Amino acid sequence: MEDLFKKFLYTGVGLVSHNAEMLQKNLNELIEKGKLTEEEGRKVVDDLVDDTNHKKEEFEDRLRNMVDSILRKVDLPSREELSSLKSRISELEEELAAARAKDETTTTTKAKKKP
Repeated sequence: MEDLFKKFLYTGVGLVSHNAEMLQKNLNELIEKGKLTEEEGRKVVDDLVDDTNHKKEEFEDRLRNMVDSILRKVDLPSREELSSLKSRISELEEELAAARAKDETTTTTKAKKKP
């Protein structure tokens, strides 16, 4: 699933990059022909960058929500839950080791007391 996500993301980045190159080429042609001033061209690019950043944030939010929704549906534990479970397992292992040590001590003491 991670590979699919990466391919999807890289495809999107490639499309944005290609479109930005095409826009810059077209703007340069318009500037050369005198149909657009350099300042107007910069404003178009700046507006596009701002809009692209806004759309990127919206896309990331939607994607994050979609991934979160999928993860909730497959009922995978969160990192916090896994960390809590690991801590609890460690505690139980320590308790078990202590109980075994106590049991061995009790067994050894009883064996020594028998004549």
